Amino acid sequence: MEYQILTDATADMSEEMLEGYPKLEIIPMQVEVGGEQFLFGPGGNLTVKQFYEMQRSGKFASTSQINPQTYYDHFEPVLKNGQDIFYLCFTSGLSGTYNTANMVIADLKEKYPERKIICVDTLCASVGEGFIVREALRMQKEGMSMEKLQKWTEEHKLQVCHWFTVDMLDHLRHGGRISAASAAIGTVLNIKPLLHVAEDGTLKVMDKPRGRKKAFKLQMSKMEQGWLPELGKLVVIGHGDSMETALELKETVLSKYPDSEVRIADIGPVIGAHTGPGMLALIFWGTTR
Repeated sequence: MEYQILTDATADMSEEMLEGYPKLEIIPMQVEVGGEQFLFGPGGNLTVKQFYEMQRSGKFASTSQINPQTYYDHFEPVLKNGQDIFYLCFTSGLSGTYNTANMVIADLKEKYPERKIICVDTLCASVGEGFIVREALRMQKEGMSMEKLQKWTEEHKLQVCHWFTVDMLDHLRHGGRISAASAAIGTVLNIKPLLHVAEDGTLKVMDKPRGRKKAFKLQMSKMEQGWLPELGKLVVIGHGDSMETALELKETVLSKYPDSEVRIADIGPVIGAHTGPGMLALIFWGTTR
């Protein structure tokens, strides 16, 4: 039975990551920047470039979960087209989006009893979510059934390792991730927090290195400690309007792991609202989640 993979605009990916794989449908999300409402994703009115320009001008951003009507608008045409749905959702640890999706799915299952709808809480975010979506597309291309893909995703999603460094602390403070005092002290001391997406899907600060070089080394050490290329050689580097640094990290990864498949992707507004410009992420299959 043919099935359509869907995800939400939190899943940050580059076009290069999707080339040669089955069609993916991305559900847009609402973002507020400087008091103005925008839509990010297909058909939206906010680009990544515009978003970071606004942040660099001093504007703060916030996000909201996908509303039920938006889910109906994207799920129902797929079902009417005679396809089943496999939806990879933004982590429930950072949003109520997963619960909203399941509410809509329960209704649609009654309306379309002949169709199958699977919703997976990826427990991943941003380029980490994009990473597992791309890998699911790889499995689909190889002929994996939707039921087997669900089992595969549930078995492996906690092996998607997310390691982020943040360049500016103002946006973490604004989002309530750190206190105003911590942000002020951290800025003076040039602290570049190392964060990760934990097993419960929440964002946590793991270390507080001083300077980008030390943060950079800590990221690489996490990959060196537990990379699992047998699961897949894809490595994703995400950046918040910091391509030069992303390219530097790519060169470092390739020099140590020349057979890795390194891709660079923008970190979009949904996570960028909390992390700000200059964020750098390293995503890989591994044991150091």
